[in-house]
Formats: sequence, structure tokens, C-alpha cells
Amino acid sequence: MYRRSAAAAVLLAAALTLTACSSDADPETAGGGKAKPPASSSVPDPADSASATAPPAAKPTGPVLPDAKLTPATGSFTDKEKKYLSGRVPEKMDPAAVLQNGQESCQRVQRTAKHDKDAAIGSIIAGEIPAAKDAIPALCPDQQPVLTAALTGFPDGTRTSPAPGSYRALTQSTTCTWEAKGKDGGALASGPETAPKAGDKIVAKVPAGTAEFVSAGCYAWIPA
Repeated sequence: MYRRSAAAAVLLAAALTLTACSSDADPETAGGGKAKPPASSSVPDPADSASATAPPAAKPTGPVLPDAKLTPATGSFTDKEKKYLSGRVPEKMDPAAVLQNGQESCQRVQRTAKHDKDAAIGSIIAGEIPAAKDAIPALCPDQQPVLTAALTGFPDGTRTSPAPGSYRALTQSTTCTWEAKGKDGGALASGPETAPKAGDKIVAKVPAGTAEFVSAGCYAWIPA
């Protein structure tokens, strides 16, 4: 009897030790997940994508609910909400779900802009909040300055026939690189000229005659 109790005590102690070890694991990486960007990063956290699985923001190409049928299961929509939903709800979709998508997009822009306006602008440019362009004017016009800035920019990658001028990268990444190419594919300018340090602003000067502006690791660009 004593031996059985002692054995049980040993097994219990082992189980508690394993539990304590697992609870000390980094919550950012536990379960094989990737660590989130640091709080100071100007690139939004990919995990913070409330609308990633929400209905699409663009107006549907198929049949849509007529305005007279834009009613929720309970309660009613405001005039502002009805204006946003007009022509945007697929025939067999709950209009409340489409409205929620727009509201969540507004909330995400507001939350991001509160901490880092550049990050909010970049997230719209990069298409990470697809409903924002339509939702902001209708549902959260206080964020119009963020949208206005985003509409002047373009995402990381290849930009054909960019307007000449200076552009600022919306990231603090030290791996951001860019190159302006002429019609013959030759380099007209490239950068950064010196390796950037964390927190440095990266500005690209695009000369006239640039046929392609190619960047990598820069997230998004707006006029400097």
C-alpha cells in the first residue's frame, strides 16, 4: 500500500513538473507559431487580421439585394449603414455580415493609426484591410486623412511608370532595397546608399524617365 502511494506521488510530481515547463514557454512561439513583430515595428502584425475571413469588400458582380431588403434579422440599419450596404450585399448573404466587415475594417484602421499612422496607411496600400477604402468614407470618416494618404502610395514590389519624385518607405526594416530602371532595363538609381539603421527613414529618389521602380522588404511607399 505504501509503495503504491509512493509511486503515485512520484507520477504526480512528474506531471506537475511537465505542466510548469510548458507554462513557461514563450506564448508567442508555443505550438510552433511565429513570434509577432516588435511593438515598435511599423509593419502591422499579420496575426491582427480581423477581416481576413470576412466577406469581400468589393461590390459583387452577381445579383445583389435590393435596398428595400437591406434589413437585419433584428433591429434596423441607420441611414449611413444603408448607404454603405447599397449595392454591396450579394443576394444570398446576410447584410449584417457585410456591415460587420466594414465596421471591423474601420476599427482596425482606427486601432492601428492610434499607435502608428504609417502602419495604418501601409496596411491599406498593401491590401491588408480590403474593405477600408469603401468603409472609411461611409462608416468612419474620421479616418479619411489615413485613406487620403494611402491613395497616394503604392505597395512593395514592381511599380511601372512611377511619377518622378521622392518616396518614403513605410517600414523601419533594415533589409529594404530599391532600384529605379529605365526603358532599357538599366539602373537609373538604387538604394539605400548606406545600410540603414533600425528606425531610419528610407527615401527613394525616382528620376524622370523611370520605367520600373522595383523594391523588396519595404512594405509600401508614399510621397516623401
